[in-house]
Amino acid sequence: MLVCGFLTKEYFKLDYSRPIHLPRLMVAPNGARPMKKDHPKVPITIPEIVKTGQACYHSGADAIHFHIRNENGQHILDSGLCKEALSELHKKIPKMHLQITTEAVGKYSPSEMRKLAYEVLPPGISIALREMMPSRKPELEDIKVYKKLHEVGTKVQHICYEPEDIDLLSDVLKKAKLLETKIWCMFTIGHYSGKVSDPEKIPLFIQKLKDHNLIADWAVCAFSKEEISCLKTAIKLGGKIRVGFENSLLMPDGSIAPNNETKVKAVKILFG
Repeated sequence: MLVCGFLTKEYFKLDYSRPIHLPRLMVAPNGARPMKKDHPKVPITIPEIVKTGQACYHSGADAIHFHIRNENGQHILDSGLCKEALSELHKKIPKMHLQITTEAVGKYSPSEMRKLAYEVLPPGISIALREMMPSRKPELEDIKVYKKLHEVGTKVQHICYEPEDIDLLSDVLKKAKLLETKIWCMFTIGHYSGKVSDPEKIPLFIQKLKDHNLIADWAVCAFSKEEISCLKTAIKLGGKIRVGFENSLLMPDGSIAPNNETKVKAVKILFG
């Protein structure tokens, strides 16, 4: 299936889930930063990611956003490992939407992020707008990668850390002639560094979409003890949610979650 890091015909034959609408509940079980020392159930290896994905799917998650780690457990943008993980996940949970990441974590350049997207052409991918386009202006290479991902059917979720990122989203979609496509967004409320997750910021993102006449399917992720209030607000305002150890190890009651799947099951009831 994988030959010297390139996609084979067998890879393209896989019937990956590419839903029209953004999944209601996505799990992000590992992220780029959490390690076993933070929680023993953080999945690091591909078999661990697959096992966690299965458990979360059966607990109510419709999609999984995962990070590949190297032999030292560090976040890595590796096309071969991404394709291996996608293939293994698809074997076990073919109906679950699978999303890889281009997160830079301060060490990957925009060209390396684009390279991963081109080499994998996954069913789903998250792209942080301000990381892919740090100049705040879409370059020709940015427009090309967005067009290519659309062409092959990759579902792109645009990561917005601040409402102003939607200005950049509108610009790149306009230049790529993709304004009429199904737009998926992730509003990241707060930050790993300790920036407080304030649910009152969510309407500011929604207003920015309206300012640009963008109709988007959006979700929210948040951090630490403020996570649950942000998730509740998102659902109340018509949005979707992403949970998991990437953003918070806490259960809705503030206790430490025993694993990702228990957390998924606990937040699923927020939808009523």
